[in-house]
Amino acid sequence: MHQEFEPPEVLRDIIKCFWYDNRYFGDQESIFQVEPDGYAEIIFYFGTLHTISENDRLLPLPSPFLMGLLNQPAIFQTKGGLQVIGVRCFPWTVFDLLGLPPSGKTGVHIFVHPVAQLQAKLDNLMASEKVNEVIIELEQYFLQTPSQVAIDSMLAKAGAAMRKANGTIPVSHVAIAADATIRTLERKFKRSSGFTVKDVSALIRFEQVRNHLWHAPETNLAGLAHELGYADQAHLSREFKRYSGTTPATFARNAKKRKLAISNDFVAFVQA
Repeated sequence: MHQEFEPPEVLRDIIKCFWYDNRYFGDQESIFQVEPDGYAEIIFYFGTLHTISENDRLLPLPSPFLMGLLNQPAIFQTKGGLQVIGVRCFPWTVFDLLGLPPSGKTGVHIFVHPVAQLQAKLDNLMASEKVNEVIIELEQYFLQTPSQVAIDSMLAKAGAAMRKANGTIPVSHVAIAADATIRTLERKFKRSSGFTVKDVSALIRFEQVRNHLWHAPETNLAGLAHELGYADQAHLSREFKRYSGTTPATFARNAKKRKLAISNDFVAFVQA
């Protein structure tokens, strides 16, 4: 089961959506992966969950944790039932929302923050299958967070332009859309997210390729490369492998076998 919930209007420049995912992995330890995209996620979970680090160490995760931007798939291990509530944020807003300094590091972040105090209450609500009430609790929490009103209009305009263009817009055009100089935009963007405009644009564009191939595995790669502004199919393939660890053709073949998406948006949990 996968559901997405639109945030209140005042939060929409900061939070893309709230989402709920409920899966049963069986009695044996199971591994799944989360693919990169152009968002950062605050993750609350209910069940057992470990992340597998780059050196193959199995690390238990607290709830909540922060899933920052990824430059390769993140690998997790779980068993039994796993329910997840995600707060999908724009990468240039998530650290300001939490009042934390941007790390500039990709992947899983363990953080200390008062939002973790919600976990006990959310546990009780989830035990009673009151998903809508969990979403309301999160909405109310972030509506009352002082930092939510401090979103920089320059970053909001820049982010909107990047998302509208699916990551294909040059930095100079992003700066024009944001009514800023390139230097000022880059400085503010790096300070807010820990990444450059180019870094995030590349992930947004990868996200579009990934979604196309997930929903339509037969998509012509040369045509897709042209549509999304890659120099050619080879350029698309190199960038795709950089972020996913596999070629777009292999990803498309596998998508036909393990397609778990049940909504219009890509479901990041892909059974390994």
